[in-house]
Amino acid sequence: MACDNCVSSIFKKKIGRCKTCMWQLSLLSLMSWPLWWSLYVGTPYIVESIALLFFCISFTGLLLLHLIVLGYRSLTHKV
Repeated sequence: MACDNCVSSIFKKKIGRCKTCMWQLSLLSLMSWPLWWSLYVGTPYIVESIALLFFCISFTGLLLLHLIVLGYRSLTHKV
């Protein structure tokens, strides 16, 4: 990663601080959900659909975790 927090910190300290990670996850989420919706919404039980859906949920879940921790740190002034 590009920032100093990501290079020198452990996993718990990176969550909610790395803007590069959050931008990447936002972009991946914005690209993967419409792709799944346009290609596989009609056939949700094939392997390709399940794999892409797994990645969509993973990207969005990790982004939400980043945003929740960022909000918590902002509210408690531990930024």
